Amino acid sequence: MARKKKELPLLSDVEILDVAAEGNSIARVDEMVVFIPFGAPGDIADIKIDRKKRSYAEGHIENLSKPSPIRVEPRCEHFTLCGGCRWQHLPYEFQLKCKQKQVEDALQRIAKIPFPELTPILGSENIWEYRNKMEYTFSNKKWLTFDQLRSGADFPERRAAGFHISGAFDKVLDINRCHLQEDLGNRLRVFIKKFGMEHNYSFYDLREQHGFLRTLMIRISSTEEVMAVMVFGEDDSDKIGELLTAVAENFPEITSLLYVINTKVNDTIADQEILLFKGREYIEEEMEGLKFRIGPKSFYQTNSRQAYRLYSVARDFAKLTGNELVYDLYTGTGTIACFIAPNVSHVIGIEYVPEAIEDAKVNASVNKLENTEFYAGDMKNVLTSDFISQHGRPDVMIVDPPRAGMHDDVVKVILDAAPKRIVYVSCNPATQARDLALLHEKYDIEAVQPVDMFPHTQHVENVVALTLR
Repeated sequence: MARKKKELPLLSDVEILDVAAEGNSIARVDEMVVFIPFGAPGDIADIKIDRKKRSYAEGHIENLSKPSPIRVEPRCEHFTLCGGCRWQHLPYEFQLKCKQKQVEDALQRIAKIPFPELTPILGSENIWEYRNKMEYTFSNKKWLTFDQLRSGADFPERRAAGFHISGAFDKVLDINRCHLQEDLGNRLRVFIKKFGMEHNYSFYDLREQHGFLRTLMIRISSTEEVMAVMVFGEDDSDKIGELLTAVAENFPEITSLLYVINTKVNDTIADQEILLFKGREYIEEEMEGLKFRIGPKSFYQTNSRQAYRLYSVARDFAKLTGNELVYDLYTGTGTIACFIAPNVSHVIGIEYVPEAIEDAKVNASVNKLENTEFYAGDMKNVLTSDFISQHGRPDVMIVDPPRAGMHDDVVKVILDAAPKRIVYVSCNPATQARDLALLHEKYDIEAVQPVDMFPHTQHVENVVALTLR
């Protein structure tokens, strides 16, 4: 007979003290740390413990006895449910303080090397409708909230178009309005959902993995060009033509209307054929007169305006004179490489994804930049001592790795190459701090500049300038 699971306690009148790097708030109860989502420092609340470990516990607010004076009213009706904006209840200035502290804490606790006072974080000029890219999922089984389930009501209409519930691949929250992208994105998503319901199209079954309407990606560039990529789970040319014709007629602002027929298990379209229905196969972003072509598979920073500020910081930190050989590691589609190319003698970009490197070459060509080279391959395999001997020892290296940071082999090659300056751009202060500790063998931190790319989330970008001792 299975042992009965122990009932976890309800803690009364707990004061929430701080905010954690992962986006949760923190309380202490009898020397035990409790992590709580959607809390604010100064809240007094009854906390139901959901999970207990030796050194910490996780819980949720069962009853908010006394709200913190810093709390603000969340704008979104889906707040706490979709999981995308965990900090909408916190004032934006306070969010920025938390992000600045997150960077400082990582440098102190993980890097444990000397660093100068951080420059104040660069907040986002727009804290709503700042995302240039959104992705939505269609589902035949709308996720029901706990309140809906407790109500005992019947919910016969379960078709949805929205976001995956965090940690649940088969649960989709139906979204009425998202405030992270211009409202065109909401109007388009709602139109396709309504059209699909009126024409009795099947919505995707995430467990059984079949259905016609599957996912939708919307990109809106700072140049006001619009890309819509509709992904279908079934190859039905009549329905596809019917829907996309209606989309094109009702949304003339779409400059790139594309579609994919994806019948495989996962949602990624990286390995899928992209088909053009109307318009161009790309949209364009612009920075300082440079144009960047963005295709359906291209990576581009999601906050266009803040991307410009981020890259400007990286360029300033590089202290370019026009004579440098620069290596741009993890170059992606070559955005930073092209951005700095007018200010250097030569720039070499390296990236793992071959398609991204092809995009980088196109971007260099479009902008008539003849002092760029791009190479595709795993960084630790491409960036070797032989590569540096062949292409030249860099004066400056700019690195912008994924969240996992840099491989130890890459750090070793950088140390051996010994460029005069390194500019380290990171979306994860913890792994950045780990790598900075390794680079400290030869380098000192000269400057630190956090940049907020994602208001209302716990995520923060950070740029560090390093000088060779």
